[in-house]
Amino acid sequence: MRKQIFSSRISWVALVIIGILGMAIQPLRAQKVKWSKVKVLVYTKNGQGFVHDNIPNSIVAIKELGAKYGFHVDATEDPSVFTDENLKQYNALIFSNTNNVVFDTDAQRVALMRYIQAGGGFVGIHSASGTERDWKWFKQLLGAKFYWHDKNQPFTVNILDHSHPSVAHLKNRWQRSRGDEFYYLKEMAVNLHVIAVNDATTLEGQNPRRLDTFGDVFPSVWCHEFDGGRSWYTSLGHNKEYYFDEDFRAHILGGIQWVVEKGKKLDYSKAYATSPQDEVRER
Repeated sequence: MRKQIFSSRISWVALVIIGILGMAIQPLRAQKVKWSKVKVLVYTKNGQGFVHDNIPNSIVAIKELGAKYGFHVDATEDPSVFTDENLKQYNALIFSNTNNVVFDTDAQRVALMRYIQAGGGFVGIHSASGTERDWKWFKQLLGAKFYWHDKNQPFTVNILDHSHPSVAHLKNRWQRSRGDEFYYLKEMAVNLHVIAVNDATTLEGQNPRRLDTFGDVFPSVWCHEFDGGRSWYTSLGHNKEYYFDEDFRAHILGGIQWVVEKGKKLDYSKAYATSPQDEVRER
């Protein structure tokens, strides 16, 4: 009997310790990033086609995050900034609601490739998955290509990996109560680390275009290491008011954190691209 009581107490103490350690993981992880040494570029170029009205708010949101946490933020829609010399100064490139063709020349595309191959970070937000739709390498970098979206409506996002900084602040089910666009994507990479999925069971009515590849859910947030660099993407964020929502801002901040947290300097000796059509040497 005494052994049982002693064993129960040990189990209870172990659970408490595990809980405390679990709560400590996120602050310790956040401390890994020396934000004062981080500099990011927010890129918002759109080609011919639909342009989101959330872009100005997204720039404000990321600049305010920079001011709060101490990292530097530049923002532009000018593709001429994509050169080796200019991109060397950034720890991450954030494609915020870019769409369709966003580069003027292949040299600019190659500069993006070389930046990633040198160890740079990439963050894609919402319609970034509709960017450069005919460019194989970019689709591989982001992890997929936009297919279509359901009408803007409330739905639920199920969190799969609570240890990831982009969702560590959220509960198991993230309610998009004010509505959002439920994205379906295609040409998905097979080695993505899926962080969260959208729950299609909460959508209104029926639509034959809804993909059942993953049953009643579809990946919406993921990350992976690709071609020497790191990439994080969220399909969420259509509504412009979300960029003033603290949960969504923390979501973006966590994505930036993941792609820069290794803190390594860019190494252009590892960059090998000479053409946008170059095949990836190492995924």
